[in-house]
Amino acid sequence: MSIPERPLSVSDAMTFAKGALENVRLRVLGEVSEVASKPGYKAVYFCLKDGASVMPCLMWRDAYDASGVTLEDGRLVEVSGFFTAYAAKGRLQFQVRQIVMAGEGVLRMQVAALARQLEAEGLFEEARKRSLPLFPQRIGVVTSPHGKAVHDILRTLRRRYPIAEVSIAGVQVEGEGAIGQIVHGLEVAGRAPGVEVIVLGRGGGSYEDLMPFNSEEVARAVADCAVPVVTGIGHEPDTCIADMVADVRASTPTAAAEAVAPDIAELGRRLQSQRRMLGRALSHMVTGSSHRLKLIAQRPVFCDADALLGARSQALDGLAEGLDRALPALVGRLGVSLEMVVRSLGRLGPQLTATHEQHLARAREKVLAVGQEMVAAGEREIAAFAARLDDLSPLAILGRGYAVCYEKGGAILRSIDGVSPGQQVRVRLANGSLGCTVDQVEVEE
Repeated sequence: MSIPERPLSVSDAMTFAKGALENVRLRVLGEVSEVASKPGYKAVYFCLKDGASVMPCLMWRDAYDASGVTLEDGRLVEVSGFFTAYAAKGRLQFQVRQIVMAGEGVLRMQVAALARQLEAEGLFEEARKRSLPLFPQRIGVVTSPHGKAVHDILRTLRRRYPIAEVSIAGVQVEGEGAIGQIVHGLEVAGRAPGVEVIVLGRGGGSYEDLMPFNSEEVARAVADCAVPVVTGIGHEPDTCIADMVADVRASTPTAAAEAVAPDIAELGRRLQSQRRMLGRALSHMVTGSSHRLKLIAQRPVFCDADALLGARSQALDGLAEGLDRALPALVGRLGVSLEMVVRSLGRLGPQLTATHEQHLARAREKVLAVGQEMVAAGEREIAAFAARLDDLSPLAILGRGYAVCYEKGGAILRSIDGVSPGQQVRVRLANGSLGCTVDQVEVEE
């Protein structure tokens, strides 16, 4: 296209530039960003960028749908097409005719497809993931024996939880053969005696370097491991399929070591706090029990014997008085009844035959026996009550060698509190009382 010599209008200049650009076909490799694909748009708008430049692009909807590629920020794609100018706005755009995934983008599509397959099988479900042991005695580590990750893991475990034993399965973590070694390392560590949890880790790297941890074999080995698995692969933004299958995903190898090992210093602080709380609780319990015991000891039933026996002694006295009144009347009535029976029998005697007299004699003997037994039972009951009264009598207690001490005013002395040497007291014994002067006051435990 020849360049005109005469000055052009702006519209003519844009038309000239558009025609010149559209005759040049290019293939461009770049990273996708700023994707705008909304329903109703006739075209999909996005940008391709590298480390220095950004190129606006558009692709007609029918061509985009036919390509089978899904544009997402960060994907690496290869496009073919030509530049075109939008005259109304003076904008330069690259019109894409064809688009394919390139480099890491292809890998990401493969990983996404595998992730969807494993998710459909239920390997990502939280319900199948196991909880970690609180205080593992032995920890397995599957990682490269030469990388920085193994030193970060061991340093963290030694700092936080030095009492745990560590079993290391050294494996290749990138390149050809890494997948098989990682799977074998997980199997060996899972079967090792005493291992309760496994840390699967490696340091940072490119997306291609982390691909062994995106493999189906490693994902299934993590899911089938005999003990819980904690992954710490790459750096914070990196997420692999092994992370999604693992029981716990940590952002880095150091974070994975922190997840499996409790902080022994924090445990010590918690134990100290619990010990202080337990001590305070026990102290409060002892104080409360002591206070309740003092209140119980001050109750009258423990301070005054009369409070315990007074009501029962009074009841016994009432019963004794009742018996004294009732027994003579009962015996009198029985005597009168017997005498009336005898008199009646005497009046009827001449009229009875010898056989009737014998029956009457036996009846008289039975009546007399019943009356005597009733009297004897009453006497035994009275004797039992009398013995009980005698046992409860304060005089009987004094008769066994005890004494009661009274103040000068007549009140009973129950404690040495308030008694001082030289004080006059009266001591009651079984057969009298003594007037005494206190010489010495001693406290006995």
